This record gives sequence, structure tokens and C-alpha cells, in this order.
Amino acid sequence: MSSLSSFAIDVPDTLLARARRGEASAFEQIYRKFERPVFTLALRLTGEREEAQDVLQDTMLKLFDRIGEFRAESPFWGWLRQIAVNEALMRLRRRGRLPLTEEAVDAELEGHDVMLPPAAADAALLTRALGRMNDATRSVLWLYHAEGYTHDEIAGLMGRSTSFSKSQLARGTRKLRELLNIEKEITHA
Repeated sequence: MSSLSSFAIDVPDTLLARARRGEASAFEQIYRKFERPVFTLALRLTGEREEAQDVLQDTMLKLFDRIGEFRAESPFWGWLRQIAVNEALMRLRRRGRLPLTEEAVDAELEGHDVMLPPAAADAALLTRALGRMNDATRSVLWLYHAEGYTHDEIAGLMGRSTSFSKSQLARGTRKLRELLNIEKEITHA
């Protein structure tokens, strides 16, 4: 799993030890520390506030149940982030919002730049544009660019091939450029 993340949150060992002992105040502190980053990640993956809230709750319940499984060999946020990503993708799968089939994509990928366009710096435009994309494409874009996952990691998370991840990134990047250009023209008109 990648260690790159948009949130670098330190959790003191003493707080984790208290949570492992079942102290409610420790769980409350952990919840408060991670509520926003987990919700933001879930919102980016699901595209809906209500679903993101459900993912947050499911993630935190799993955290409370599995706190004893966390090994400090890796960052706590990386471990919790993995739970949140799995919860969001599982929710999308259960609702039939991730496509069930893959397409042949290698030819489509040739010659396509996968860097986000400069207009992506405008968060409001980016949020609107991402909201207009399908769940699989939006999830791949976010996991790759914002969370730093590799194509192999994304493929594993989504139960797909690496070429699926690459095609969604290429397709999503093209769509994002189109949407950001349209949105930019509308806001400047």
C-alpha cells in the first residue's frame, strides 16, 4: 500500500494503547481526529454525502472492532485509510455502481497524458467535475492522484486488472479536462 496521502495525521502511541484497552475517551479522540479525512475520502469515492457518512460510520465501527489488529509497523492513517477505501468500494459494489465487466483498453491508452490539468487546482470546479463522473472512474482518479495508490493497488482494491485502472484513469482524465474546461467557461461567462 502507498504511504502517500493527502492527510498526514499523527496518533500518539499512548492514545492507541488507551484505545486498545477499550477506553471510550480514546476512541472519541481518534474519531475526532479522523472523522474529516475519512469522510472526505469516502465522499470523493462515493460522490454522495449520505453514502460518505455511512462509510465513515462503518469505517469507525470496524476501527473500534479491529484496533487490536493494528501493528505500528505502518502509519495508523494508512491502516485506517485502507479500511475506509474498502468500505467505500464495497458499498459501491453492493449498490451495483461499479461496472461488472472490463473493456479492452490498451490501444486506447496510447498517447494519452494522465496528468491532471492545471485547472484542477480550483477545488470547487474539481469537485463539481468529479461529481459528474461515474463511480469507478471517479474512484480511480481519486485513489491514483489524491491518495497515491498505484494501478496495481487500485486493481487489487477494485477486483479488476491493472489495465482497468489505467483505462479508467486515461478516460477519467480526458473527461475531467473536458468538464473543467466547460465549467471554467461557464464561470467566466
